[in-house]
Amino acid sequence: MKIIVVGASGDVGKAACDELSARHEIITAGRTSGDVRVDLASPESVEAMYRATGPVDAVVSAAGEVEFARLKDMSVEKYRFGLENKALTQVGLVLAGLATVKEGGSFTLTSGILDRDPVLMGTGAAIANGALAGFVKSAAIDMPGSRRINVVSPGLLEVSADQYGAMFPGHELVSSRRVGLAYAKCVEGAITGQVVTVD
Repeated sequence: MKIIVVGASGDVGKAACDELSARHEIITAGRTSGDVRVDLASPESVEAMYRATGPVDAVVSAAGEVEFARLKDMSVEKYRFGLENKALTQVGLVLAGLATVKEGGSFTLTSGILDRDPVLMGTGAAIANGALAGFVKSAAIDMPGSRRINVVSPGLLEVSADQYGAMFPGHELVSSRRVGLAYAKCVEGAITGQVVTVD
């Protein structure tokens, strides 16, 4: 299969690439690195990426940003930032890709654990993750041409612990290998409309 991985340079994106690259042609994409450059916040940039890659069998998105702050320091604008830059950017990637992903192909998005197992300062991530879960479940019954859609929801990766571990007290770390297998399940399997958790 020919697969676009957006956000391939991040820890989650690398896990997906490491697992899938042994069996498939991977096109890496990112804002500052990759085979093709893409800014998910720009519909024009997303469309240009799809023109550059041509038809593909699958799209994996492992990109997104949210605000982390205590509830008293959050604002509607900070929640809107996460919804726009983690949830709606991935939704836009799907909508723009419907004509590029082949019939029977798939989209795999990325959320995270914080809507299921919260931590302090995590409400911005929780609201974006929850939005992605709802979108995928609903979009799955309306995907054209037998295309599939799922979302991987990983816990904190072992390789990310030095940077983010202090924010996740008591959370069990997950291996990149297990996260990679979740993407393989979504891309190579037959499921659709699922939130694939890696805890």
